[in-house]
Amino acid sequence: MWGPLTAIADFMAAGGPVLWAILGATVLLWALILERFWYLRGIHPGRAEALVAQWQQRADTLSWQARRVREKLISEATLDLSRYLGVIRALIVILPLLGLLGTVTGMIRVFDGLAVFGSGNPRVLADGVSAATIPTMAGLVAALSGLWFSARLDHHAARERRRLEDRLQHH
Repeated sequence: MWGPLTAIADFMAAGGPVLWAILGATVLLWALILERFWYLRGIHPGRAEALVAQWQQRADTLSWQARRVREKLISEATLDLSRYLGVIRALIVILPLLGLLGTVTGMIRVFDGLAVFGSGNPRVLADGVSAATIPTMAGLVAALSGLWFSARLDHHAARERRRLEDRLQHH
């Protein structure tokens, strides 16, 4: 097997089965983060222009009904801007908890090794401690890696909403 793939396979084996769940959650987290940046940079500007054009085509922008139309346009854009942000935040919270689950399962491995082999087999203890600490580290690193980007996405979505509100004023 190729060197880096062997290292990854060894890392995953040392971390135990919970590490696979952490990997899956991390891949999902980053797929959603990348999708949101792609939406904000590539799709939203055109969508915002279309909403502004739709608003500017209205003859009436002052009546009660016009204000409701404006609120509807802003609400739809806000839903699109904030799509998946809750899932991203949830994954950031779940990842360290999965790491903690890995810690618990690794410690169970340590205690099983102690029960079967006694304290005289350091290899069994080392494998269990490794299985306990690797998922914890992986869950924390994965969550921390997404935390800053999640905050940036929240900031960008709020800023774009404010920009749209400003652009959909009375003309």
